[in-house]
Amino acid sequence: MIDGLIAGRLIGDPERRQGKGDSSYVVARVRAQSSENEHLMVNLIAFDEVPCAVLLALRDGDSVSAAGSLNPKVWTDKQGNTKPALDLVAHRVLSTGLAF
Repeated sequence: MIDGLIAGRLIGDPERRQGKGDSSYVVARVRAQSSENEHLMVNLIAFDEVPCAVLLALRDGDSVSAAGSLNPKVWTDKQGNTKPALDLVAHRVLSTGLAF
């Protein structure tokens, strides 16, 4: 497991989804910029109540930072080019005016 902190802008609005039983979680996508000025897609998922609430208060294009467990991966675009991506299980979420 890698502990990480990412920052970027939301792509689309975060969504609440239903898990098994009565559990729910929130998913969001963030476009972050790497040190080489490339854009990196980060798939966020939050299970805890407070990070979920913060994410749901945000909208497409809002700036956001999240800390949690990172999992690096690679995806292939329509042209067959491989691109880096990250999955992050958010334990903490920070945004302008919202910090929990």
